Amino acid sequence: MNKIEIKHITVNYADKGSLFTALEDVTFSVGAGEFVSIIGSSGCGKSTLLSILEGINTPSKGTILIDGKPIEGTGTDRGVVFQQYSLFPWMSARNNVAFGIKQAKKGISRAERMKISDEFLDKVGLKSFKNKYPSQLSGGMQQRVAIARALAMDTEILLMDEPFGAIDAKNRTVLQELLLKLWEGDGVQDKKTVVFVTHDIDEAILLSDRIVMMSASPGKVYKEITVPFKRPRNRAELVQTREYGLFRNELISLFYGDIINKIGGEEVVL
Repeated sequence: MNKIEIKHITVNYADKGSLFTALEDVTFSVGAGEFVSIIGSSGCGKSTLLSILEGINTPSKGTILIDGKPIEGTGTDRGVVFQQYSLFPWMSARNNVAFGIKQAKKGISRAERMKISDEFLDKVGLKSFKNKYPSQLSGGMQQRVAIARALAMDTEILLMDEPFGAIDAKNRTVLQELLLKLWEGDGVQDKKTVVFVTHDIDEAILLSDRIVMMSASPGKVYKEITVPFKRPRNRAELVQTREYGLFRNELISLFYGDIINKIGGEEVVL
């Protein structure tokens, strides 16, 4: 069953009197509980597409359906984690998480919001930092708070726009593993449906059920690839297998095979 259906999305912009097409006829779906990554070079419209899913922007053509209904602006059915640290600087980590819960779950008491905030901060390893302000937290810690907030809102859909892109390699690995653990859960609750934008092929392989590869200028779906590795995935073991190396090389070939330079008005595929 499809949770999200993206149908023939085109986005045009006026730029200095000319029409610029950011996305052209983008079509794919995301199943309920599926983890789908979108990868592609800069300028392929990954973030533009995610902003339409968020309800911040609207397409020039096409529709996006969630549970069979068109998106009409932002909604509390979607949790969002951005690349930049998107916490309120005047709120503690605990209150940042509680604010998200308040927006998504109208009517629950402040005491209940705080209880849920504490539970999710504990899940991301920040129980003892709940009263700290963003300026007192490292970048990796701030992103953990953002993830805790998105998960605590208990939305069925998570939209993540390169959430680990600005974090150092060690903390990036930690957060990837944390996200997988929280997404896979305890088997009692249904998995969230995740649309994850990244430019990192290894990250996409580790996290995803399926990868949507996009080409640029204008942004189009180049290929959809199912990740063939069973879950749960052990990164240390997986990267040492021959199968991983072959699959990774296939993705790299697809990624770089679609990079196009325009030289003297001609398109040259590198």
